Amino acid sequence: MKTLEYNSQKKLKGIFFIILSAFCFACMSIFVRLSGNLPAYEKSFFRNLIAFFIAVILMIKSKNTIKIKIKKQDWIDIMARAIFGCIGIVCNFYAIDHMLVADASALNKLSPFFVIIFSFFILKEKVKLKQIFFVIIAFIGMLFILKPGFAEISLLPALAGISGGMCAGLAYTFVRKLGSHGVPGAFIVLFFSAFSCISMIPMMIAGFHVASREQIVMLLGAGVAAAGGQFSITAAYTYAPAREISIYDYFQIIFITILSYFILDEVPDAYSFIGYLIILFASLAMFFYNKRK
Repeated sequence: MKTLEYNSQKKLKGIFFIILSAFCFACMSIFVRLSGNLPAYEKSFFRNLIAFFIAVILMIKSKNTIKIKIKKQDWIDIMARAIFGCIGIVCNFYAIDHMLVADASALNKLSPFFVIIFSFFILKEKVKLKQIFFVIIAFIGMLFILKPGFAEISLLPALAGISGGMCAGLAYTFVRKLGSHGVPGAFIVLFFSAFSCISMIPMMIAGFHVASREQIVMLLGAGVAAAGGQFSITAAYTYAPAREISIYDYFQIIFITILSYFILDEVPDAYSFIGYLIILFASLAMFFYNKRK
Protein backbone atom coordinates (compact mmCIF):
# COMPACT_ATOMS: atom_id res chain seq x y z
CA MET A 1 0.00 0.00 0.00
CA LYS A 2 2.80 2.40 0.90
CA THR A 3 4.50 1.63 -2.42
CA LEU A 4 1.31 2.46 -4.35
CA GLU A 5 0.88 5.73 -2.44
CA TYR A 6 4.53 6.62 -3.06
CA ASN A 7 4.22 5.94 -6.80
CA SER A 8 0.99 7.95 -6.92
CA GLN A 9 2.67 10.92 -5.26
CA LYS A 10 5.58 10.75 -7.71
CA LYS A 11 3.15 10.64 -10.62
CA LEU A 12 1.27 13.69 -9.34
CA LYS A 13 4.56 15.55 -8.94
CA GLY A 14 5.47 14.64 -12.50
CA ILE A 15 2.12 15.99 -13.75
CA PHE A 16 2.55 19.22 -11.77
CA PHE A 17 6.04 19.85 -13.11
CA ILE A 18 5.18 19.12 -16.72
CA ILE A 19 2.22 21.53 -16.61
CA LEU A 20 4.48 24.13 -14.99
CA SER A 21 7.03 23.59 -17.74
CA ALA A 22 4.30 24.04 -20.35
CA PHE A 23 3.45 27.46 -18.93
CA CYS A 24 7.11 28.49 -18.74
CA PHE A 25 7.80 27.43 -22.33
CA ALA A 26 4.67 29.29 -23.48
CA CYS A 27 6.07 32.45 -21.87
CA MET A 28 9.40 31.75 -23.54
CA SER A 29 7.76 31.62 -26.99
CA ILE A 30 6.10 34.99 -26.40
CA PHE A 31 9.41 36.55 -25.34
CA VAL A 32 11.14 35.04 -28.38
CA ARG A 33 8.58 36.60 -30.74
CA LEU A 34 8.79 39.96 -28.95
CA SER A 35 12.59 39.96 -29.27
CA GLY A 36 12.21 40.76 -32.96
CA ASN A 37 14.12 39.69 -36.05
CA LEU A 38 17.29 38.37 -34.42
CA PRO A 39 18.68 35.06 -35.82
CA ALA A 40 17.38 31.85 -34.26
CA TYR A 41 20.87 30.78 -33.14
CA GLU A 42 21.40 34.09 -31.30
CA LYS A 43 18.07 33.68 -29.49
CA SER A 44 19.02 30.11 -28.66
CA PHE A 45 22.28 31.30 -27.09
CA PHE A 46 20.54 33.70 -24.70
CA ARG A 47 17.79 31.16 -24.02
CA ASN A 48 20.34 28.69 -22.64
CA LEU A 49 22.74 31.16 -21.04
CA ILE A 50 20.37 31.94 -18.14
CA ALA A 51 19.65 28.25 -17.56
CA PHE A 52 23.40 27.58 -17.48
CA PHE A 53 24.08 30.07 -14.65
CA ILE A 54 21.07 28.85 -12.65
CA ALA A 55 22.26 25.25 -13.04
CA VAL A 56 25.77 26.24 -11.91
CA ILE A 57 24.34 27.87 -8.76
CA LEU A 58 22.23 24.80 -7.96
CA MET A 59 25.17 22.48 -8.52
CA ILE A 60 27.39 24.55 -6.22
CA LYS A 61 24.76 24.59 -3.48
CA SER A 62 24.15 20.85 -3.80
CA LYS A 63 25.96 18.88 -1.12
CA ASN A 64 26.12 15.86 -3.39
CA THR A 65 27.90 17.62 -6.27
CA ILE A 66 31.28 16.09 -5.45
CA LYS A 67 29.72 12.62 -5.22
CA ILE A 68 28.30 12.72 -8.76
CA LYS A 69 29.68 9.88 -10.84
CA ILE A 70 28.63 9.57 -14.46
CA LYS A 71 28.97 6.19 -16.14
CA LYS A 72 30.28 5.86 -19.69
CA GLN A 73 26.88 4.91 -21.10
CA ASP A 74 25.26 7.83 -19.28
CA TRP A 75 27.71 10.22 -20.96
CA ILE A 76 26.52 8.96 -24.34
CA ASP A 77 22.92 9.63 -23.33
CA ILE A 78 23.82 13.07 -21.92
CA MET A 79 25.47 13.99 -25.21
CA ALA A 80 22.50 12.69 -27.21
CA ARG A 81 20.12 14.72 -25.02
CA ALA A 82 22.21 17.86 -25.60
CA ILE A 83 22.54 17.43 -29.37
CA PHE A 84 18.89 16.70 -30.10
CA GLY A 85 17.73 19.30 -27.57
CA CYS A 86 19.89 21.96 -29.22
CA ILE A 87 18.62 21.12 -32.71
CA GLY A 88 15.06 21.13 -31.43
CA ILE A 89 15.40 24.63 -29.94
CA VAL A 90 16.87 26.17 -33.11
CA CYS A 91 14.14 24.58 -35.25
CA ASN A 92 11.43 25.76 -32.85
CA PHE A 93 12.75 29.32 -32.77
CA TYR A 94 12.94 29.41 -36.55
CA ALA A 95 9.31 28.30 -36.75
CA ILE A 96 8.24 30.91 -34.17
CA ASP A 97 9.93 33.66 -36.20
CA HIS A 98 8.34 32.64 -39.53
CA MET A 99 4.78 31.61 -38.63
CA LEU A 100 2.08 32.26 -36.04
CA VAL A 101 3.29 31.58 -32.50
CA ALA A 102 0.31 29.33 -31.78
CA ASP A 103 0.92 27.29 -34.94
CA ALA A 104 4.62 26.95 -34.16
CA SER A 105 3.81 25.87 -30.61
CA ALA A 106 1.28 23.33 -31.88
CA LEU A 107 3.85 21.77 -34.20
CA ASN A 108 6.39 21.67 -31.38
CA LYS A 109 3.83 19.85 -29.26
CA LEU A 110 4.33 16.81 -31.42
CA SER A 111 7.10 16.11 -28.89
CA PRO A 112 4.92 14.14 -26.39
CA PHE A 113 3.78 11.94 -29.25
CA PHE A 114 7.40 11.28 -30.22
CA VAL A 115 8.33 10.76 -26.55
CA ILE A 116 6.01 7.78 -26.29
CA ILE A 117 7.33 6.32 -29.56
CA PHE A 118 10.98 6.77 -28.57
CA SER A 119 10.32 5.53 -25.02
CA PHE A 120 9.03 2.28 -26.47
CA PHE A 121 12.18 1.72 -28.56
CA ILE A 122 14.85 3.28 -26.33
CA LEU A 123 13.55 2.70 -22.79
CA LYS A 124 11.54 -0.46 -23.54
CA GLU A 125 8.60 1.05 -21.67
CA LYS A 126 5.30 -0.73 -22.19
CA VAL A 127 2.59 1.39 -23.77
CA LYS A 128 -1.06 0.56 -23.10
CA LEU A 129 -3.55 0.70 -25.94
CA LYS A 130 -5.71 3.25 -24.13
CA GLN A 131 -2.71 5.51 -23.60
CA ILE A 132 -1.97 5.44 -27.32
CA PHE A 133 -5.63 6.21 -27.97
CA PHE A 134 -5.54 9.29 -25.69
CA VAL A 135 -2.38 10.57 -27.38
CA ILE A 136 -3.97 10.15 -30.81
CA ILE A 137 -6.99 12.15 -29.62
CA ALA A 138 -4.70 14.94 -28.45
CA PHE A 139 -2.88 14.80 -31.79
CA ILE A 140 -6.21 15.18 -33.63
CA GLY A 141 -6.96 18.21 -31.45
CA MET A 142 -3.67 19.72 -32.54
CA LEU A 143 -4.63 19.19 -36.19
CA PHE A 144 -7.83 21.14 -35.61
CA ILE A 145 -5.70 24.05 -34.41
CA LEU A 146 -3.44 23.90 -37.46
CA LYS A 147 -6.09 23.24 -40.13
CA PRO A 148 -7.51 26.78 -40.59
CA GLY A 149 -4.13 28.37 -41.33
CA PHE A 150 -2.31 25.41 -42.80
CA ALA A 151 -2.54 26.73 -46.37
CA GLU A 152 -0.76 29.88 -45.26
CA ILE A 153 2.14 28.00 -43.64
CA SER A 154 5.20 27.79 -45.88
CA LEU A 155 6.94 24.43 -46.14
CA LEU A 156 10.28 25.25 -44.49
CA PRO A 157 8.91 26.73 -41.22
CA ALA A 158 6.41 23.86 -40.98
CA LEU A 159 9.16 21.27 -41.44
CA ALA A 160 11.28 23.13 -38.90
CA GLY A 161 8.41 23.05 -36.40
CA ILE A 162 7.84 19.32 -36.88
CA SER A 163 11.59 18.60 -36.68
CA GLY A 164 11.77 20.66 -33.51
CA GLY A 165 9.01 18.58 -31.94
CA MET A 166 10.65 15.31 -32.96
CA CYS A 167 14.08 16.33 -31.63
CA ALA A 168 12.54 17.62 -28.40
CA GLY A 169 10.71 14.32 -27.92
CA LEU A 170 13.92 12.39 -28.44
CA ALA A 171 15.78 14.67 -26.03
CA TYR A 172 13.13 14.25 -23.32
CA THR A 173 13.30 10.48 -23.74
CA PHE A 174 16.99 10.59 -22.88
CA VAL A 175 16.14 12.84 -19.89
CA ARG A 176 13.82 10.11 -18.65
CA LYS A 177 16.53 7.48 -19.13
CA LEU A 178 19.16 9.55 -17.32
CA GLY A 179 16.75 10.23 -14.46
CA SER A 180 16.12 6.51 -14.03
CA HIS A 181 19.92 6.05 -13.80
CA GLY A 182 20.15 8.59 -10.98
CA VAL A 183 21.82 11.40 -12.95
CA PRO A 184 20.86 14.69 -11.19
CA GLY A 185 18.49 16.94 -13.12
CA ALA A 186 20.60 20.03 -12.40
CA PHE A 187 23.62 18.36 -14.03
CA ILE A 188 21.57 17.40 -17.10
CA VAL A 189 20.41 21.00 -17.52
CA LEU A 190 23.92 22.32 -16.84
CA PHE A 191 25.54 20.18 -19.53
CA PHE A 192 22.77 20.82 -22.03
CA SER A 193 22.86 24.59 -21.50
CA ALA A 194 26.66 24.73 -21.77
CA PHE A 195 26.65 22.58 -24.90
CA SER A 196 23.94 24.71 -26.53
CA CYS A 197 25.73 28.00 -25.77
CA ILE A 198 29.10 26.76 -27.03
CA SER A 199 27.62 25.28 -30.22
CA MET A 200 25.96 28.62 -31.06
CA ILE A 201 29.15 30.69 -30.70
CA PRO A 202 30.64 29.91 -34.17
CA MET A 203 27.43 31.01 -35.91
CA MET A 204 27.21 34.13 -33.76
CA ILE A 205 30.78 35.06 -34.67
CA ALA A 206 30.03 34.56 -38.37
CA GLY A 207 26.86 36.64 -38.33
CA PHE A 208 26.29 38.52 -35.08
CA HIS A 209 23.39 40.99 -34.91
CA VAL A 210 23.54 43.77 -32.32
CA ALA A 211 20.40 43.68 -30.17
CA SER A 212 18.66 46.78 -28.88
CA ARG A 213 17.97 47.34 -25.17
CA GLU A 214 14.37 46.18 -25.57
CA GLN A 215 15.47 43.06 -27.44
CA ILE A 216 17.99 42.20 -24.72
CA VAL A 217 15.26 42.48 -22.08
CA MET A 218 13.03 40.15 -24.11
CA LEU A 219 15.88 37.67 -24.61
CA LEU A 220 16.62 37.67 -20.88
CA GLY A 221 12.92 37.07 -20.22
CA ALA A 222 12.99 34.18 -22.67
CA GLY A 223 16.05 32.80 -20.89
CA VAL A 224 14.44 32.97 -17.44
CA ALA A 225 11.20 31.38 -18.69
CA ALA A 226 13.14 28.69 -20.57
CA ALA A 227 15.19 27.92 -17.46
CA GLY A 228 12.00 27.44 -15.46
CA GLY A 229 10.58 25.21 -18.15
CA GLN A 230 13.81 23.23 -18.52
CA PHE A 231 14.16 22.47 -14.82
CA SER A 232 10.45 21.67 -14.53
CA ILE A 233 10.33 19.24 -17.44
CA THR A 234 13.58 17.59 -16.31
CA ALA A 235 12.02 17.06 -12.89
CA ALA A 236 8.79 15.79 -14.46
CA TYR A 237 10.41 13.01 -16.48
CA THR A 238 12.51 11.92 -13.51
CA TYR A 239 9.37 11.51 -11.39
CA ALA A 240 7.21 9.50 -13.79
CA PRO A 241 7.35 7.52 -17.06
CA ALA A 242 6.81 9.46 -20.27
CA ARG A 243 3.76 7.40 -21.26
CA GLU A 244 1.91 8.58 -18.13
CA ILE A 245 2.62 12.32 -18.10
CA SER A 246 3.74 13.45 -21.57
CA ILE A 247 0.12 14.12 -22.58
CA TYR A 248 -0.01 17.06 -20.15
CA ASP A 249 2.65 18.87 -22.13
CA TYR A 250 -0.15 19.75 -24.56
CA PHE A 251 -1.28 22.37 -22.06
CA GLN A 252 1.38 24.59 -23.60
CA ILE A 253 -0.86 25.06 -26.65
CA ILE A 254 -3.62 26.40 -24.40
CA PHE A 255 -1.24 28.65 -22.48
CA ILE A 256 0.41 30.03 -25.62
CA THR A 257 -2.94 30.81 -27.22
CA ILE A 258 -4.18 32.71 -24.18
CA LEU A 259 -0.95 34.68 -23.90
CA SER A 260 -0.92 35.36 -27.65
CA TYR A 261 -4.44 36.75 -27.42
CA PHE A 262 -3.63 39.23 -24.65
CA ILE A 263 -0.09 40.14 -25.70
CA LEU A 264 0.11 39.67 -29.49
CA ASP A 265 -3.59 40.28 -30.31
CA GLU A 266 -3.88 36.88 -32.00
CA VAL A 267 -7.54 35.82 -31.88
CA PRO A 268 -8.19 32.06 -32.13
CA ASP A 269 -11.02 30.85 -34.36
CA ALA A 270 -13.68 28.19 -33.83
CA TYR A 271 -11.47 25.37 -35.10
CA SER A 272 -8.80 26.29 -32.57
CA PHE A 273 -11.30 26.21 -29.69
CA ILE A 274 -12.44 22.77 -30.82
CA GLY A 275 -8.81 21.67 -30.76
CA TYR A 276 -8.34 23.03 -27.23
CA LEU A 277 -11.39 21.14 -25.97
CA ILE A 278 -10.21 17.91 -27.59
CA ILE A 279 -6.75 18.26 -26.04
CA LEU A 280 -8.21 19.07 -22.63
CA PHE A 281 -10.52 16.04 -22.87
CA ALA A 282 -7.61 13.75 -23.77
CA SER A 283 -5.53 15.10 -20.88
CA LEU A 284 -8.31 14.62 -18.34
CA ALA A 285 -9.08 11.14 -19.68
CA MET A 286 -5.41 10.18 -19.34
CA PHE A 287 -5.31 11.57 -15.79
CA PHE A 288 -8.32 9.59 -14.56
CA TYR A 289 -7.13 6.45 -16.35
CA ASN A 290 -3.72 6.64 -14.66
CA LYS A 291 -5.29 7.44 -11.30
CA ARG A 292 -7.57 4.41 -11.53
CA LYS A 293 -4.68 2.14 -12.58
